[in-house]
This record gives sequence, C-alpha cells and structure tokens, in this order.
Amino acid sequence: MIMSSCMLFFASSTYGQTKRQSSFIPIFDGKTFNGWKILGGKAKYTIEDGVIVGEMVKGVPNSFLSTEKEYEDFILELEFKIEGTETNSGIQIRSNYDPQGNNGQGLVFGKQMDIDPSERAWTGGVYDEGQRNWLYPLDLQESAQKAFKANQFNKVRIEAIGDEVRIWLNDIPTAAVIDTLDRKGIIALQVHSVPDRLVGQKVYFKNIRIKTAELAFTKLPQDMFVVNLKKNNISSQEKKSGINLLFNGIDSKGWRSIDANHFPKKGWEIKDGEITVLKANGGESTNGRDIITDKQYSAFDLLFEFKLTPGANSGVKYFVTMQEETKGSAIGLEYQLLDDEKHPDAKMGKNGNRTMASLYDLIPSLKHVRAPRPIGEWNRGRIMVTPDNQVTHYLNGIKVLTYRRGSPEFKELVAGSKYKDWPNFGEAEKGHILLQDHGDEVHFRNIKIKELK
Repeated sequence: MIMSSCMLFFASSTYGQTKRQSSFIPIFDGKTFNGWKILGGKAKYTIEDGVIVGEMVKGVPNSFLSTEKEYEDFILELEFKIEGTETNSGIQIRSNYDPQGNNGQGLVFGKQMDIDPSERAWTGGVYDEGQRNWLYPLDLQESAQKAFKANQFNKVRIEAIGDEVRIWLNDIPTAAVIDTLDRKGIIALQVHSVPDRLVGQKVYFKNIRIKTAELAFTKLPQDMFVVNLKKNNISSQEKKSGINLLFNGIDSKGWRSIDANHFPKKGWEIKDGEITVLKANGGESTNGRDIITDKQYSAFDLLFEFKLTPGANSGVKYFVTMQEETKGSAIGLEYQLLDDEKHPDAKMGKNGNRTMASLYDLIPSLKHVRAPRPIGEWNRGRIMVTPDNQVTHYLNGIKVLTYRRGSPEFKELVAGSKYKDWPNFGEAEKGHILLQDHGDEVHFRNIKIKELK
C-alpha cells in the first residue's frame, strides 16, 4: 500500500479514541493507515508485513506520518530500523502543524526523538524540529551513544508526563528534558529530506502502542544529565545528582562585586528571574564592574543560560583569583560570549579563538552549525572541570572544545597568548566564577553548579 499526501482520506477509527488508557493499546493496526495522515513533504509510506516503511524520495522537504489525534501525557513504545549511515529520521511527540509554514508546504514543529545512524551517534537525543534546534544532543550523555543498534530494530520508550520527557533506547536512558513549551500535540514518524545519493533509503516502524493513564516515570540513574529549561528551577533528579542554584532568581545572594564585599550599586539589574549587566560604553569593566561568586571552586560542572543583545561582548570566567594585576576585567579562563557577526573581537586573536564559546584567546570553539542560537534568543552554556583538570565547553548541549589545564599543550597556548605575562595562568587550585561587565547588555539566568569530586 502506497500513500501520498494528495491521496489521504481516513475515516474515524478506534485508534482515535479519546478515552485515556491505563494499559497499552496499539495506535497502528498493522494493516491500514486509519488514524494517520501525511504532513509536510510527500515521501512514500507503505505497509509491509505489519511494518510502516518510509522511503526517502528526491526533492521533497521533511515528511511526517502523523496521528490524527493529539496526545498530552503518555508513554509511547515502538520499534524502528533505519538504512544507511548518512540518513536521518525521528519520532515527533507533542508536536504541532502549521499548514502555511515552509513556504506553504506545511511545517511540523516540536520535540523529536532523533534517529541518527551516523558516526555522531545521537540517536535517542531530543531535537526541537522547526523551533529551537537541539535540546538534548548526546554529547550530554555520551554513554548513551552506544544504545543504538545499526541495521536492526531498536526498541524505544518515550515517557511524556507533565513538563518532562524521558527517552529510553534499548532499555538505556538517552535523554531527559524538562520544558514548559508544547505540552500537547501529535505523534509523527519522520522521513527526512535527503540529497540525491540517498534517495531510496528506508526507515521502518512497528509495534506502535501508547498508554495515557496511570503513568509513572522509569527511574533514571543518579548521574543522568537533565536539561531543565524551567527558569531558575532545580528538579528532583538534579538535586539527587548534587546540582544547586548559583543564582536564585530573586536577589544577589552568593554574588559580589569584583572589588567590593557587596553587589554593585549600579551597572547590574536583577529582575524577572534574570541577572543583567546593563549597557554602558562598551568598555571592559568600567561601569558596574565584574561580579564574582562569594565561593571559590576547583572541580565543577557549571550550567548557565545567556542572551546577548546585538553587537554584545561578555564572558563567563573561572579560576579567577584576583591575584593578577589588571586595569580592566579580572583575569581568568574565559568562556567567550560574543556576537560573532557584529563585534570586531571575533576577527581578532588566532583562528577564531575569540568567537562564541571559545576559551578566549587560547582555543577556538568548533561550533556545530546548529549549536548557536540567534542573537536575542537564550543560549545554554556549560563548563565542566573534572578533578583531573580536564575542561570541556558546551554550547546548547554540543561539545565545542576540551583541554587539560596545566598540560604541556596548554602551557604552549598560554605562552603565545595575551596571558603570557602572568605566571602559571589558569592553573590555580581553585577560584571564583565571574560574570563580565564589558559595557554591553547581556542577560543571565538558570545559573547552576555541581561540585565534582
């Protein structure tokens, strides 16, 4: 049976029932497409021996075989298989459809469990189709990259309860996202747009069933990383893993000026759950001055969200000791925050080592094309320093650089940088975390930290 978007017409069926189910029921009967419809592109969907087969075709955008019904809280189980190593697919949940989107071809948007058979190995991660791009790439849970089995059926369990979505692939937890956006929507099976060389490749789905009542999450491992997009919130899973708020969203508790025992009296604002450095003259630490944590840290996992205004420059520094003499901002290792297109600093330094998410003036960030979000939108930064001094920068969950403090390679980089005049730069046993005042308006929220041992 072959189905195209212009041929679809389905009568109502038992698969569109509104009754909440306390046990699993099939939403694909294995024989017909009752209760389903194609949205977006015009890929081929057929049924073969009880399996939905999606075939990648030439010159069409992403195609989706969607449920007619919308679902809110549920546990979804199914199996999938995909051909090739350059292809891609996904399972949409709580998603939406704009018939006028994508230049009138129709646009499906919302959370997707990604199916990625490439060497990147992000199958089981969460991608926000048509909206915010990656929410949970598997750089955040590298052990889960081994869950996918090539050229065979893989078992999926998606738990969508309340504001949280958890994904299990072949009984291995691969992603956990807490988010208030899109609490209800369609479920859809994607056939991805492909270049000509991949035309004809297929993706298979079977044993699709759902449960909508008497729901409970499967327990996650204590060290499972959670992407929590609620403002200044710590989930129970985060608490168990040792994460704490570094900014409470209400006041300046835990923070002070770089040159005083109190929070700056000007140049900074705390409002609407955000801590904001206000625009001044674009100078480095000349208005409200930098702010630092009261506490010093050695090994840690630091999470933060930031929003830049056009042309803005700032940074998050770590291992700040204030022992170095400087007229501008305090010295420390710096996760660069920058409008790469409009600020001239992006073209200075070496090989792009002053661009967004770089280790400023030392190591450029190798940004995935979809890692940064546009200026004016919230981005998620992460700096992880393990007890053995291995440091990793992430941007929106994607690993963009890693290095080891104090290594010969690190020392060589320092010797060729602006930091060469400070002995043992970046090698302090512990230091403060700093938010930089560079005279441009920059917003911060969801600042969290976990101390590592």
